[in-house]
Amino acid sequence: MKIELLGGCSKDELNTRIQIVAAAGKLSRFKGNVFEVLESCNDYENNLKLIKRIIKMGHKSIIEHDYLVFAISDVSPIVEQTIIGNRLTSFTIKSRREVDFRNVGYYIPNFRDKKLKEHKDNKKIQEEYSKHMKYLFNEYANLVDNGINIEDARFILPYSYYSNIIMGLDARELEKLVISLLYGELSKISELNELGQELYNIIKKYVPYLVDSIETSDITTNPFEYLESLVERPKINICDKPKLIDYTESADNVILESSIMYHYQCSLQEAKKLLTDAENKDKNAKEKMMDIIINKNENRELEQVNFRFQIPISLSILTHLTRHRMHSLLIPEFVKMWDLNNYIVPDSIKEKYLDKYNEIFKKNIEIYNEFIKYGVAQEDLIYFYLGGNMCNVVTNMSARTLQWISRLRCCNKAQWQIRNIAKEMVSQVKQVAPLLGKGLGPTCITKHICNEGKESCGLINKILENNKSNYSI
Repeated sequence: MKIELLGGCSKDELNTRIQIVAAAGKLSRFKGNVFEVLESCNDYENNLKLIKRIIKMGHKSIIEHDYLVFAISDVSPIVEQTIIGNRLTSFTIKSRREVDFRNVGYYIPNFRDKKLKEHKDNKKIQEEYSKHMKYLFNEYANLVDNGINIEDARFILPYSYYSNIIMGLDARELEKLVISLLYGELSKISELNELGQELYNIIKKYVPYLVDSIETSDITTNPFEYLESLVERPKINICDKPKLIDYTESADNVILESSIMYHYQCSLQEAKKLLTDAENKDKNAKEKMMDIIINKNENRELEQVNFRFQIPISLSILTHLTRHRMHSLLIPEFVKMWDLNNYIVPDSIKEKYLDKYNEIFKKNIEIYNEFIKYGVAQEDLIYFYLGGNMCNVVTNMSARTLQWISRLRCCNKAQWQIRNIAKEMVSQVKQVAPLLGKGLGPTCITKHICNEGKESCGLINKILENNKSNYSI
C-alpha cells in the first residue's frame, strides 16, 4: 500500500490552507468583509489554535473548505468499496472493463486467528493462499486468451487484486473516514486499519488540526450484536431481480402538485384545484407538464418522490451502483462472510466455459473452507470473495436520482448486468408512475440525443432517421 497527498504539502501551501479554514471560522463574528478576515488570519500558530477550538465546539463545517486529493496504489477492492461507500468522497479508479488485470498483483494478509492475533501457521497459510490466488489469476488469463472479453472474465477475479485510486475529499469527510478505519468495525480488517494509519500519518503532518479530534474519538460498536443475541441469522437468499419494495403513492400527482405549490406559493388544496382546472381545459395537461419538468435543468420537483428497491448485484458491478452518490444505499458488511455459492454466470461463459467457470467457484469455496478449518479470522477471509459473488442491497432514491441513473445505466454502452438492473427498475416505476416513467431511460430515447460521439451504439441514428419516439428500453 502506498498513499501520497497530492499538493498542499509545501510550507506556503500548508499556510494558505490553514489560513482559509481559520478565516472561515472567524468570518461569522468578524466585523470586516471576507477579504479583511483573510488578511487578519496571518499567523499560522494562531490560526491552528483557532481552528482546533472551533471544531472542538462541534462547528466542523469550516474544515469542509480544506480539500485534499490522495493517490492510493496497491490496495484491494475492499479499500476501493470502502472509499466509494463514503458518498461525499470523489474517486477515479482503473477500469476492469477496459484493462487486463492478470498482472496487477494481489494483497496478501498476515493471517490471524479468531482472536485477531497472528495465526501460528501464518507463513504456511500465506503460501497456500498465494498458490490459490495465482490459480485464479491464471484462469482469468485463460478465459481472456480464449476469447472471453475482459468485462466478463473479471467475474472470477478474487477481491485481493490490486487497485489504484485517486481520492478527493474535504477534511471533514477525511476525519470521519479515518475514525471509522482506526476505531470502528472496519478497523478489524487489517488492510483497512493500515489505510487508516497511513492517512493518519499524513494528517499529523499536513492536516494537524484534525489530530486531537481523531485521537479523542469515541469507539463505535457493532449495532447488530444486540439483534443477533435475540434472533438466528437467516440463510442468505439472493433476489431473482430488482424489486420495488416501497414508493411514494400517486408519485406523478405529487410531482405536479409540488411544482404548482412552489411556483404559485399556494396550498396543496389550491394546487390540486389548479391542476384539475388545467386538465379540464387540456386532457394532456399533466403529461405536458411532466415532460417540461423532466427535461428542465433544475427539476427539483422530482426530488419530492422516492422509490425504495432491493437489488441483487455482483461484487464486480456493485461499484457501478455505489458511485451514484445521491441515493441512500445499504450494502451488507463484508464480515460476516456471505454465501460464496451465490454467484452470477455471464452469458458468454454459459456458451463455452460453464463447466470451467463453475469449477473455479467450487475450487475457491474448497480452499475457503480449508482456511475456516485452520481457524483463520473471518476478517482475513474476505479476499476469497470473487467478482461474480452476489449480494442483496437496499436503496432509496428520489425520482431525480432515478432519472440520472437510468440515463447512464440503461444505455446500450453500460455493462450488461447494471443495464438489466436499471431497465427492470425503470419498468417497475413505470407501473406506479407512468407519466414520470416516460422520462426515464437513455437520452437517445427520452431526449433524442446521444453524448457518446464516435462510440455511440447507433440507436440514436435509427431513431432520428425514422423520426419515431415510440422506442422503449
